[in-house]
Amino acid sequence: MASGGGRGKGKGVKSVTRSQKAGLQFPVGRIGRYLKTGRYAKRVGGGAPVYLAAVMEYLAAEVLELAGNAARDNKKTRIIPRHILLAVRNDEELGKLLGSVTISSGGVLPNIHQVLLPKKVGKSKDGADPVSQSQEF
Repeated sequence: MASGGGRGKGKGVKSVTRSQKAGLQFPVGRIGRYLKTGRYAKRVGGGAPVYLAAVMEYLAAEVLELAGNAARDNKKTRIIPRHILLAVRNDEELGKLLGSVTISSGGVLPNIHQVLLPKKVGKSKDGADPVSQSQEF
């Protein structure tokens, strides 16, 4: 009689979390609890926390991958808020999703307005090399 009379799980049975069943790293049970205690709806379905955990895990993985690339471009091995900001703002879809979000200690994107850039100077019509205006006395 290995089952123990049908009561409980029996001996040697390892519990499997819902995160493991779904193949996720994010905690499905905790997200489900937050959905219930947050009172977003009267009732929460069984698949809702699984789906939400999967979406959150995907977004986190996407941001971390792009931030890791930004860190590698800056010859760093540790991701800092600046790398996260560069990753989010340079990606069109993430930039739209997090457009109104301020990332603390992130800084701003490097940008020089076109009006402030020096004008391109080419050959003049008579063939002589033109001297820029700022160098004339």
